[in-house]
Amino acid sequence: MNFLIIASTLILATAISMASSKSKKNTAAIEQEFWQRERAANSTRRKPLDDLNYIKLPMEIFPMELLQDNPRIEDYRQIILSLKDQPIVNFTGLTNTELKLQYGAPNITLLTTYDQNYTLLVRTLQQWAQALYDDGFSKEACQLLEFAISTGTDVSATYRLLCRIYQENGTPEKISALYPVAESLISANQKPIVRILAEYGQSSD
Repeated sequence: MNFLIIASTLILATAISMASSKSKKNTAAIEQEFWQRERAANSTRRKPLDDLNYIKLPMEIFPMELLQDNPRIEDYRQIILSLKDQPIVNFTGLTNTELKLQYGAPNITLLTTYDQNYTLLVRTLQQWAQALYDDGFSKEACQLLEFAISTGTDVSATYRLLCRIYQENGTPEKISALYPVAESLISANQKPIVRILAEYGQSSD
């Protein structure tokens, strides 16, 4: 009996050792590949940025005159005004290494700024839309949300609020039009967003 216990223990220890060794090798290979790509990225020359998908703000759809006495909404308006003439690009899902490989290492600071502008934009649009909706301006909120989604935002609250507005407006069929955008997202929020659309779509049936 003792022999069987000892033998089983040795087999288990050997299996654990082999698995640990394999895991270490896999980790080392992943790290090596990462640093190879990073070295290649850092050696990539500057490339033109003319083909970037720059986002232009359609100022005509932004309700700049609404609730001007609300300090919070005034902050949102000022942010939008500050972004109006800034380069804005959605790089959601792309790493700095991928950006450097595609557009050149010398451009990484610019690209990071463009992406930060985008993050600020979609966050502001979501907050502004929520504030408008809470004050009874669902039409204007809807315009902001639809624009945000057209840019490929992965802010899940944006999709949730827009679905709610569609339901309340008696147009739940519009939810289906959001699926292509949601399913094309390169983001950790992609699956949760698709679930949100399915949740609202099912409740409309």
